[in-house]
Amino acid sequence: MSRSPLPPLAAVRVFEAAARYGNFTAAASELGMTQAAVSYQIKVLEDRVGASLFHRQPRGVRVTEVGARFSDRMTASLDMIADAYAEAKGTTQGMLSVSVIPTFATNFLARRLGGFQLANPEIAVRIEVSETLVDFKASGFDIAIRGGKGGWPGLTCHRIMKTAFTPMLSPALAKSIGGVSKPEDLCKLPILAHSDPWWQLWFETAGMDKADLPEGTARNFGPQVIEANAAMAGHGVAMLTPDFFRDEIDLGLLVQPFDLTCDDGSAYWLTYPESRRNSPKIRTFRKWLDGEMARFNA
Repeated sequence: MSRSPLPPLAAVRVFEAAARYGNFTAAASELGMTQAAVSYQIKVLEDRVGASLFHRQPRGVRVTEVGARFSDRMTASLDMIADAYAEAKGTTQGMLSVSVIPTFATNFLARRLGGFQLANPEIAVRIEVSETLVDFKASGFDIAIRGGKGGWPGLTCHRIMKTAFTPMLSPALAKSIGGVSKPEDLCKLPILAHSDPWWQLWFETAGMDKADLPEGTARNFGPQVIEANAAMAGHGVAMLTPDFFRDEIDLGLLVQPFDLTCDDGSAYWLTYPESRRNSPKIRTFRKWLDGEMARFNA
């Protein structure tokens, strides 16, 4: 079966870069071309398509509706071509850029990443710690690890671990009230980030009436790792995912007074664009992470 006519691939590559940057000059810099050459290739492609692909503006360009639809498909297609080419060459494209949420980065990934590097010296890993949602098209990241319900449009979402949570505190703080033996004892202590909905869910699951729940000044500590450090310093009780703090529990820096853990249906996910599902370096990292999680859960 014959294939429909293809556009000039050189022009497609130029268009994809220009659409990604929203700027012809930046695209020219990435591709090692002059801005005039970029403008020419875009004009060639617009003539073939029969429609404008950019709105020309005083400070850059903005894709038209046609250009936006075309750009999304071209980015995915070029990613697939690059991955297929790397696989055919038997390479893994060198650099793997990973965006990771703070607590997973510090309390899980950083403690194990050396093993990945030793097993895969041909892949250099670049880690950026951030809670901001990743725009894969614009950011240059290959994969991201995020918390939530998954199912994000256009992304492959591979569940890493369930988000379970339970109160945790320092042994000294627990001792200050003679120990914590029942959920009501927690109300005698400062609650860190008490407005976090995880507290409400945990207390209700523990059988406490809403009227019994503590009140206090709203404080937001951000990532769990920061809240855990405040708890270890004795500043209050934190609602944490105990799997992230096994070492701190073993060292006696934190105690988990109750076996009861809850979850709200959230999990930690390895995510990447659906078009990158066959990328050799992403497959290698996912396989390694699956093995690490199996050992972690054993």
